[in-house]
Formats: sequence, structure tokens, C-alpha cells
Amino acid sequence: MVSLARVQRGAEIDGFVVGDHIHSGAMGTIHRVTRDGTTVPMIMKVPRVGPNEPPEGIISFETEATVLPALKGPHVPRCVAVGDLARTPYLVTEWVEGDSLDRIANADVPQTGAAIADALHSIHQQDAVHLDVKPANIIIERDGTAVLVDFGFAHHARYPDLLAEETRFGAGSAPYISPEQILGRRDDPRSDVFALGVVMYELLTGRFPFGEPDTDVRNRLWLDPLPPCPDQPWLQEIVLRCIEPDPLLRYQSAAHVAFDLRHPEQVPLTNRAVKASRAGVFGQLRRFMRARSSYGARLRHRTVRPSGFPIVMVAVDTMNLDDRRHPALQRVAGQILSLSAEFRVICISVVPADPGAESNAQLEHLIRLRHWTEPLRLPPQRLSLHVLASANPAEALLEFARLNNVDLIVLGAPGPRDTRGWWRSVASTVTANAHCSVHVVRV
Repeated sequence: MVSLARVQRGAEIDGFVVGDHIHSGAMGTIHRVTRDGTTVPMIMKVPRVGPNEPPEGIISFETEATVLPALKGPHVPRCVAVGDLARTPYLVTEWVEGDSLDRIANADVPQTGAAIADALHSIHQQDAVHLDVKPANIIIERDGTAVLVDFGFAHHARYPDLLAEETRFGAGSAPYISPEQILGRRDDPRSDVFALGVVMYELLTGRFPFGEPDTDVRNRLWLDPLPPCPDQPWLQEIVLRCIEPDPLLRYQSAAHVAFDLRHPEQVPLTNRAVKASRAGVFGQLRRFMRARSSYGARLRHRTVRPSGFPIVMVAVDTMNLDDRRHPALQRVAGQILSLSAEFRVICISVVPADPGAESNAQLEHLIRLRHWTEPLRLPPQRLSLHVLASANPAEALLEFARLNNVDLIVLGAPGPRDTRGWWRSVASTVTANAHCSVHVVRV
């Protein structure tokens, strides 16, 4: 088995030549490596093993070596090689160019938070939960993309959870772990939403919402945090909703967090937004007693993990309100949204680009959209309205759907007055090029 003594600059391990030492931590060491024929910058992670080393290091290594190769996309480092655990345990991944979030001063919280939420949504769609989201494990690339690293505490639905049986320690970094992690749950993606909320709170205030966690991390089950930014009600609403102790009161999907951070005018404000101080002594006592009474029950009864909370985008032609396709589109949208109370709907209209009348046109078409959605009877927190100005409606719809993690696009088929036919229609272009499912409604 490889030892830390062997991992010296110039050493060769299975064809990888060890370069500079980058980091040493409780779980292992990280080194730059090269290999003949490979031009991609790479790093090698080597776990701490031996008679005097804690077992968590090797368990964490096994977990990451299992989960990371199963993940793809721009938000995770590409796995290059995994060493044989019995002989030479190591993990080689590409080196991600960028800065870790803990080294970035004055980060733009909405922009950064949305980028992290995109990354979380991507791995959640691949049946993984990170469970150790913190600034040091978030790399921000030059183009603003967030990349998640260190999957040593992660959970993947299709693989055995080696850490689930390890009750001797709390898997995760104490300031950021969610209440359900404390209670023994490791399979809920809303735990990552909680950690994202803590990260944004820390970026805004320079402190943790529940104080230093060295004494008792269970205080997050009941403690009411200080409001992070009363001067920005919409942002405070998002952050405090992310760190709700009860997962049912949080955002149910990281995609919803990303959407709200990018569209502050669409954020429904509640009492969280107007909080100017934390609860008083008696208020905190009531929260403590409620948490205490439910603590045992939560350990005995597993909460329901969300199976998915899609974002549905409905394209509405507000230029032609007399179009007979509108009732059919409303009916189908209502049927889809009735499947779950957690579905979120974006109603969107694309109007011709006219710089001289853009603001007036946007207001007029927003009003038309609002009237169009009235039969759906949706609460404000489930509905967003957008008017885009573009000379290419199909391209505008596709770009908006991609940037906002839309799961399903609903739009009408070409009408009888559309002389272009199906193959040159907006519906055809969207169907052929969408990153997600498309439901085309005919009269």
C-alpha cells in the first residue's frame, strides 16, 4: 500500500509523476502530477492510512472514488484515474483553474450563489448529494462557473453509503451541516440547499448564522439567526428560506434558488424579508421547546425526500390574445401543474425588439401575462412572469430555459395562420434544440 513517504516530488505511481505538494489535511494530501501523453493539468489525492490514522480518511477516500467517477458536467472535476485500494489508494482528477470561494474577497452574493445553485442542481439531477458544501470546496472559474470539489462526504443514490454507518462523527463541516444531517439523514438534496444558505449568509455578514459550532451543532435545530441583510429584503428572504431548520420550509430545489437569485423582482416576500432582529428570549425558548419535542420523532420517522421539483416554462403568445390555442394551452398547463404542489411555473412571452418602446411594451405584455395566468389560480411563490424582447423567439426561449434550469417547456403548435408550417415554426426549433422535455399543444 502506498505510504505518505512515497509521495515525494519525482516519485512515479502507476505512470503518474508526482510534482509539487499542494495541500495537507486531516484526510490526506494533494499533489500535482503529470503523465506522458496527457496535457490536462492534474492533481493526485492520497488518503492518510496506517495504524495511527483515523478510519474516516480511508472511508472518505472510498466514498469520493465511488461518487466522483459517476458524475459529469462542467460543475465537477473530471476523474482521470483511481488507484487500487488494496495496493495504491489514490485519486487523480483534472486541476480546476480558478479560485476557491474562501479566497475571493467581496464576492457578488447573488451571482455567486446562483452559480453554486446551478452546480448543486447539476449533481442532484445525477442522484448525488454533496453534503460538504463550504467555501473551500467551491472553485469559481474565470467565467463565473462554480465547480464543486471534495466529494468525500457525498451520497449517491445508486451506490452503497459507506458513511451512513459511521455514527462516531458527523459527516460534513460543522458550520454548514444541515439539521437532518445531525439527525442521521444523508440522502436529502435539501441539505445542500441549507449549506448554500449558510455560505451566502457568511458572504454577506462575515459570520455564521448559528454562531461558532464548536460547542453544540444542534443549536441550528431551533436558534433564530440574526437577519443577514434587512436593507435587501429579497436577498434576505432567499437566504433565510435556505436555512430553515425544517426541510419542508426551505427551497425544495437548488434550481429554484438559482432562479430567484437571478430574478429578484420575482421573489415573493414573507416575514423573513422584513425581519430586523432575531427572536427575543421567549421567542427563542418557544423555538427550542418545539425542536426538543420533535427531536425524537424525527429520529424515529424518516421524512419524505423530494422526488423532484421541476420548473415548467409555458410560452404564451401575448401578441395575439384572440388565438384559439390559448384555452388549450391553459388547460394543459393546469393539468401538468396539478400533478404536484411543488412544481414552479414560468410564463414567458417574446415580443419584437423595439428599443424605443421596450419598457412600455414590457409592462403591457406583463399585464397580459398576468391575466392569462389567472385561471391557473397559482400562489405567487409558484409563479414567475417574464417578457423578453427578441427578433428570434425560438432562440430567446431556448436561452432562457437553459439559463434557468427549466425541466419542461410547454408551447403551442403552429396556428392555422402560420404560413411557415411546422418545420420552420418556433415550436419545431424549440423541440429540436431544447436541453429538456418539450410538450407541444395542439388545438
